[in-house]
Amino acid sequence: MTKVPATQEELFVNLSKKIIDQQGNIIAGIVAKMYCWNCVYVDTLWVSENHRKNGLGTKMLKLVEQEAKDKGATLIHLDTFDFQAKEFYLRHGIERIDEF
Repeated sequence: MTKVPATQEELFVNLSKKIIDQQGNIIAGIVAKMYCWNCVYVDTLWVSENHRKNGLGTKMLKLVEQEAKDKGATLIHLDTFDFQAKEFYLRHGIERIDEF
């Protein structure tokens, strides 16, 4: 960190969220953290198969985006595969940086 000093006071901020149904089951969740340079990494976004197409994925992504903005984030990044949620992220304004 001496060559590239951190730009945020707390080096790693947990932004993870989950939605729990009335029976106590996790039906959607997002694992994300804001790190060192006001950047956010979304590690996992998951919605139970029975609850897909109800807007929960969008809700989770928007919650993290808003909290990240409120905390001063300037970049959000993630990884996905064509067969997973690539189109979902593109519809939500995530731009593809590189494709091999």
